[in-house]
Amino acid sequence: MRASLIQIAVDPDESVESRRTRVAGLVREERGAADLVVLPELWPMGAFAYESFAAESEPLNGPTYEVMAAAARDASVWLHAGSIVEAAGGALFNTSLVFTPKGELAASYRKIHRFGFDKGEAVMMAAGDELVTVALPELTVGVGTCYDLRFPELFRGLVDAGAQAFVVPAGWPARRRAHWTLLAQARAVENQAYMLACGTAGTHAGVEQAGHSIVVDPWGEVLAEAGPDEETLRVELDPAKVTTTREQFPALKDRVLGVARPGRSD
Repeated sequence: MRASLIQIAVDPDESVESRRTRVAGLVREERGAADLVVLPELWPMGAFAYESFAAESEPLNGPTYEVMAAAARDASVWLHAGSIVEAAGGALFNTSLVFTPKGELAASYRKIHRFGFDKGEAVMMAAGDELVTVALPELTVGVGTCYDLRFPELFRGLVDAGAQAFVVPAGWPARRRAHWTLLAQARAVENQAYMLACGTAGTHAGVEQAGHSIVVDPWGEVLAEAGPDEETLRVELDPAKVTTTREQFPALKDRVLGVARPGRSD
């Protein structure tokens, strides 16, 4: 299974409409080279461009949806199109979109853990409350977004829902890049699953982005890692490795806490 992670740099002089067109072109370039393409978090306006969230918000099936659906169809790839600011029911959500190779919406995920410590995203956006997995032909993928990476219970829940790989788009600051790499490997190791973490490059609203998108295998080995300004990271995955890893080192079977067990009858 071939995957491409595209680090989008957000240029403040580039309009959102122009960026959508540019990114759609990058997705189409992966036709024949990838089975799965992943984009980063909030790339239309930038993950730290809080002042633009309301103005650039859109319905789930808005302009980003339309452009990305067409790009997925033209490239014939599964496309995790990063996330948008979704406007729904009078609230804003940080919502990821996943498309099939036919350009159909396979899933959407509203980010559960909002970043900001009582400011920014944490107060401007509502939280999602549902875990999301997507069954690709060769792997079942669990979906998270950026700050979610710090919460292992979310990924444990995705494993319980059948996830064999995780896809995490992000707008991760450069000053905490060490945490990005560490947490991506930790989530892969503890869940014996692939981790595909796609971060943005460049600078968003004055905040330098980490870039360094990373793919980790179920043993925690880094298969590929992008530089801070590298645009596209390509890697091949072996779906069978999840099964063999879990069979050879069956740590998940030894879970005690958080596992539903029959109640005692007195």
